[in-house]
Amino acid sequence: MPPTPTEVLLEPLTRAALEAGDEVMAVYRSEFEVDYKDDRSPVTEADARAEAVILAHLERTAPGVPVIAEEAHSAGHRVAPGRRFFLVDPLDGTREFIGRRDEFTVNIALVEDGVPVLGIVYAPAKGRLFRAARPGGAEEVGTDGSVTAVAARTPPATGLVAVASRSHRDASTEAYLAGLGITDFVSAGSSLKFCLIAEGSADVYPRLGRTMEWDTAAGQAVLEAAGGRVVVHPSGEPLGYGKKMRGFDNPHFIAWGR
Repeated sequence: MPPTPTEVLLEPLTRAALEAGDEVMAVYRSEFEVDYKDDRSPVTEADARAEAVILAHLERTAPGVPVIAEEAHSAGHRVAPGRRFFLVDPLDGTREFIGRRDEFTVNIALVEDGVPVLGIVYAPAKGRLFRAARPGGAEEVGTDGSVTAVAARTPPATGLVAVASRSHRDASTEAYLAGLGITDFVSAGSSLKFCLIAEGSADVYPRLGRTMEWDTAAGQAVLEAAGGRVVVHPSGEPLGYGKKMRGFDNPHFIAWGR
């Protein structure tokens, strides 16, 4: 069966993520400075350099498709999402990056009719890249170019394994996890949490705090292609994108494996 138009984008956007990751790592290895945006969230030279690489690739690969990129949006360059648009987070997990922890990621997602249908999550310091462009098509690309299918697991009878943020744990998250009968816990930063569920290393990721659409779309695409789901908490409806009433803020959500 020939690839779909969405699947055709996967290889060029994988290259974009890899090149953006090279820019991120070049800054990571230097004595970089930390600035702060209007909302007091940290930003570094790596964010800007990686975003510039990705935007250039998207302009060549999918000209005319709207792109909502975190740093451009924060700088006041507002783009209206259409039926089909990209979401870009050039450096998710900036606090991990600043703290010299290796869990930060580069994220590229394509959204169609509110659903993330393509996602690339690249953790350059770990050398791990997850991607998906179709149901059942989640995979990890090795540093040698090898491709391995990944799939969310059925929760074990012994109990759930939870994954949550190093930087954003709070009392409401702890209370929610306490009610699930968690038997083990994995602490991780950035959108890598979605990928840990997608590969079957964990079962649930609750996020009961603020996130933006560019933080989650790529990871959600990977997880859902791997057989998982991401739902709004507490309503249970699918987490969608291009939410005009909320801007680009996400509601609270729970990411699940199978």
